[in-house]
Amino acid sequence: MLTGELKNKIDRLWETFWTGGITNPLDVVEQMTYLMFIHDLDETDNLRAKESAMLGLPHQSIFAGEVQAGDRTVAGEQLKWSRFHDFPAGQMYAVVQELVFPFIKELHTDKDSAYAKYMGDAIFKIPTPLMLEKIVTAMDEIYAQAEQLHDTDVRGDIYEFLLSKIATAGVNGQFRTPRHIIRMMVELTTPKADDVICDPACGTAGFLVAAGEYLKERRREEIFYNREKKGHYMNHMFHGFDMDRTMLRIGAMNMMTHGIDNPFIEYRDSLSDQNPDRDKYTLILANPPFKGSLDADIVSADLLKVCKTKKTELLFLALFLRMLKVGGRGAVIVPDGVLFGSSKAHRDIRRELVENHRLEAVISMPSGVFKPYAGVSTAVLVFTKTGHGGTDQVWFYDMKADGFSLDDKRTEIADNDIPDIVARFHNLEGERDRQRTQQSFLVPKAEIVENGYDLSINKYKQVEYTPVAYPPTSEILQELRDLEAEITKGLDELEGMV
Repeated sequence: MLTGELKNKIDRLWETFWTGGITNPLDVVEQMTYLMFIHDLDETDNLRAKESAMLGLPHQSIFAGEVQAGDRTVAGEQLKWSRFHDFPAGQMYAVVQELVFPFIKELHTDKDSAYAKYMGDAIFKIPTPLMLEKIVTAMDEIYAQAEQLHDTDVRGDIYEFLLSKIATAGVNGQFRTPRHIIRMMVELTTPKADDVICDPACGTAGFLVAAGEYLKERRREEIFYNREKKGHYMNHMFHGFDMDRTMLRIGAMNMMTHGIDNPFIEYRDSLSDQNPDRDKYTLILANPPFKGSLDADIVSADLLKVCKTKKTELLFLALFLRMLKVGGRGAVIVPDGVLFGSSKAHRDIRRELVENHRLEAVISMPSGVFKPYAGVSTAVLVFTKTGHGGTDQVWFYDMKADGFSLDDKRTEIADNDIPDIVARFHNLEGERDRQRTQQSFLVPKAEIVENGYDLSINKYKQVEYTPVAYPPTSEILQELRDLEAEITKGLDELEGMV
């Protein structure tokens, strides 16, 4: 999370864009993204050089020797952020506009890649050298401060904070899922080296990046010392779709900066016939938009067969089941209404999950998790596509704290249920004797069926009431009379002093 001081610096940076004539919030986010990408290219290149040296592997810097920048060939060294950020304003502007920007637009050798596709129409909009100099200086200060705080995802935090300024964020679903929630969902599903991972509403690709980082940490040798598996990781593992080209551009750059060369990031309305994917993925991680309704005429007909509705949150659940291979896993965020909604469509999708597949877990999250963008109560559903049932017992967990305060400030606190959630989910045998009065417990499928497939934790949780002993009424009345006498006496004394 960003500190107050960092937020103030970003506010001042936003003001620099605003006073310089860039007033569309999405334009600000986009231009900031380009500059963060340019900054991170330099850092990432240095990091990869160090890692390669430690592992004894060859490394070819993207800045080595002569490089192509548009129609010019120049020394790659001068395109590094660490080099040009010290130039005078005029020279810096000329280098960034005429050389660095054309260089990053054509950086990916595969012209059919997501990066090439969405950078092709990118435009550098910063109008003056002085404005660019102010922005670069401000960004250097932001990165320097974040480094002192050991913040590993400053770019993600900046997106999150910048997107909070976009008035349409809550309407379009363009706010970022908190990365500790993403990380929890990744750890619940434990991605593997041969997985094919998809987020059908990917936004800035936060879930895909987190899955990639998890695999780097847990399966580094298995993937990166095997040519075939490394090729799969770089080119075929990650798939993301969205309907906002700005988000796609940010997502493609985010993935590439995190070392994933060629993710499949595509402009697509996932719920429409434009999305033909069926039985294709082994893991879906998603927080799909669940704001409002949509025109049923554009929705794929086979999704409406599962649940006839205009509610996007229900249609996305049907879509996930369609897109997964048999044996594929899903961890997805849904609004609480999905768990207990009484309409036929709500019951149909819950029945589909419980009867025809294996629903493993329902993790209820407090309503403050998505503040300051939204106060809606949500839950994480974890399931496996089987096509022939398999739900035996469903594990429920009542998350009370996620490590941050549940108000708009979201400051870090000690209480955090996430490590407990991950540990307990991976040891469900140990949950069998848990009582319904505790924070987590198992509920047999038969009981869920009896309750009309209701998946809200309050339906099954038992509350312990502690009896409170009150004194007799006569004693309470006597205390009130004594108090009244005391007040009267005090008033008499006060009156005598006047």
